[in-house]
Amino acid sequence: MQDRHIGDVRVTRIEEISGPGFPAKDFFPEFEPETFKSHEHWMAPGYYQPESGRLIRSIHSWLIRTGKHTILVDACSGNHKNRPGMPGFHMLDTKYLDRLREAGVAPEEVDFVMCTHLHVDHVGWNTRLENGKWVPTFPNARYVMSKVDHDHWAKVAKTSGSPEYEINTYNDSVLPIVEAKMAELVAGGEHAMCGCLKLKPAPGHTPGQIRIDLESKGKRAMFPGDALHSPLQVPVWKWNSRFCDDRDLARKTRGALLADCAEQGALLMPAHFGSPHAAYIKAKGDRFELDWDHDNARGR
Repeated sequence: MQDRHIGDVRVTRIEEISGPGFPAKDFFPEFEPETFKSHEHWMAPGYYQPESGRLIRSIHSWLIRTGKHTILVDACSGNHKNRPGMPGFHMLDTKYLDRLREAGVAPEEVDFVMCTHLHVDHVGWNTRLENGKWVPTFPNARYVMSKVDHDHWAKVAKTSGSPEYEINTYNDSVLPIVEAKMAELVAGGEHAMCGCLKLKPAPGHTPGQIRIDLESKGKRAMFPGDALHSPLQVPVWKWNSRFCDDRDLARKTRGALLADCAEQGALLMPAHFGSPHAAYIKAKGDRFELDWDHDNARGR
């Protein structure tokens, strides 16, 4: 279990799975072997496995406790979900809920589930299988999600020829929340929540992705969804992932996010970085660097 304190707010990482993921050369559409080679010395072994050529992925949630509210940022992949063609997410059986309880929170105690976007590895634990039916995992929570993203994936789920895993993701992990009237769809612009959070548009990876900015006692953190997956996308910030919907817009969003982190001194807390899972950012013109050691953030 890993806790960080942002002012008066406690943030805990809740791991679902971690280990080797996609081959680096297949994950980044703009992949250049020489550029990647120049970063291998610090990427391995925490973020890259040289012997397999695969990036190290972590899939986790961030649990935010403000003293008044208990908030879960992104709900990982979920158990028992049928994900044809996506073996890394297919029919998982992880100890995710046990780890949440080990952190001191029962599913019934979660007040808000913040869905930065509606990809397969961010909404799975929205629901769990009970007597053959998908029911909300967090029965007392409001599930906050982008209306743009919701409407996009609802359309995908109804479109003939869409990938089966995308259809299933919406139908088993999003639709039951909407039908239970537990979804709170936010549209455009900035939205303040819980006295310390701001939701801001961060499109590109998906049409309606949002980022979540936290501020408490003058300290800041940012939860960027999948605006970036790998620490490599800080110094090499123009590289997208293979899953970015609009690559030009995703690149623009990523650059703005990193600039904001550097300017505000905010801790970047992505959903997929390997240990230590979060970092501060330094800016030098339009170049960015990771600052793992700032404010006792241990790392390389």
